[in-house]
Amino acid sequence: MTIQVGDKIPSVTLHHKTDAGVEEITTEDIFNGKKVALFALPGAFTPTCSAAHLPGYVVKSDELKAKGVDSIVCLSVNDAHVMRAWGEQHNVEDRVMMIADGSAYFTHAVGLELDRSSGGMGIRSQRYAMIVNDGIVELLNIEAPMKFEVSDAETILNSL
Repeated sequence: MTIQVGDKIPSVTLHHKTDAGVEEITTEDIFNGKKVALFALPGAFTPTCSAAHLPGYVVKSDELKAKGVDSIVCLSVNDAHVMRAWGEQHNVEDRVMMIADGSAYFTHAVGLELDRSSGGMGIRSQRYAMIVNDGIVELLNIEAPMKFEVSDAETILNSL
């Protein structure tokens, strides 16, 4: 079942790469006691994700934080090395936390998986964005298949 507004974020261990190496990070570490803008996408280095989705959040990061967002998280069903390299390519620095859901545990737990096996990509995340306040989903914008209209940074910024 797909996560809904008012639901608590499930407890899952994810990964991110820092200067010290690949580290585990829990959803509690990411969301508890914070207001978080999380956006998820089908894959790092893919066309819409690279041309618009991630860059939009990088550009709008200061505005999102000025409206009370403590952190911005990009999540994809990729490994931590790929997420770090993709973030470096887009100069995310400390503006966006690049989180790897390599085994799609979080993606399955929130019910937002996308089967792209026929395209050679396997199980991926649907494209969506959410605002999570202290672990509780306050806003959830899920894109229709092959669309990019409601999970962009500008839409999320305007919802705050």
